[in-house]
Amino acid sequence: MAEIQYDELTGMQKAAILVVSLGVEASSSIFKNMNERDIERLSIQVANMDDIPSAISDQIVEEFYQMVLAQEYIAQGGIDYARNVLEQALGGPRAAQILAKVQSSLHVSGFKLLKKVDPAQLINFIMHEHPQTVSVIMAHLDAQQAASILAELPEQLQNEIVYRIATMGKISPELLNDVEKVLESQLENVLGQDLSQAGGASSVAEILNLADRATERKILDNLVQKDPELATEVKNLMFVFDDILLLDDKSMQRVLKEVDVKDLSVALKGTSEEMKTKCFNNVSERVAQLIQEEMDFMGPVRLRDVEEVQQRIVDIVRSLEEDGEIVISGKGGAEDTLVE
Repeated sequence: MAEIQYDELTGMQKAAILVVSLGVEASSSIFKNMNERDIERLSIQVANMDDIPSAISDQIVEEFYQMVLAQEYIAQGGIDYARNVLEQALGGPRAAQILAKVQSSLHVSGFKLLKKVDPAQLINFIMHEHPQTVSVIMAHLDAQQAASILAELPEQLQNEIVYRIATMGKISPELLNDVEKVLESQLENVLGQDLSQAGGASSVAEILNLADRATERKILDNLVQKDPELATEVKNLMFVFDDILLLDDKSMQRVLKEVDVKDLSVALKGTSEEMKTKCFNNVSERVAQLIQEEMDFMGPVRLRDVEEVQQRIVDIVRSLEEDGEIVISGKGGAEDTLVE
């Protein structure tokens, strides 16, 4: 087996070696501050690692330590201050390497700063930007923040932006650079980010889940006309079976009237106790007993069969919501508010 060379290690490989070198307790603290996708990638890398020479491990821990120090120096006095301190301690070339890596890591997290900006300020900021630039920015906002902005944009712009977010897998490096320049020139202290994982149908679904119903319907109707397959993908991601917990009791009772007892028994296999309680509390005691008996009698059920039945129930929820017979918590405008 070829000897491992430090300079040939990828960033993910270095991260894997680092978490192993730091030990379980320190590594668990690191994982708590990572998203699920990165945790999965890093865990796979750790699992695939062979024995690492101690010299390599020591070098990676030292590099990490120097980057942490550099970030502290930047926080204390800015880039110039950090550069001066590091040059005195490590020499010019090594200081430059460390600062470049630190600035790169800050660059990656730059879009997170946008999430702290009030939606009203962001609307003013993006109104005169190109729709593709707006879509890239909105894909990196919290869904609630993006939904608030979307509702304030002109209808034609809403439709165009949503479509661009949903198809953002084709975004070019040149466009990413353009967005970086826009942010750097107009938002103080905001840097760029690797945007390759942003957007997609899931981003649109998350945004529309939080938009008011009128906005959601207009955008989905437009998306159906432009790209029916993409519209279906977005719809399938917008409301999942677990979201039934968002229904109030009246809406839940209306939904359950449309669901066969056997189907509900299958759908509840493997779900949370909270979901089962939600369903049992909104049917009669006799029906609840029938459902429980059916679940006990049928024994284990294939996950695929459970998911198929759950999807049918989700379709019922969507149909009733579209007809205005139920309201999903967190959706709708003032005109959808229920009053006694």
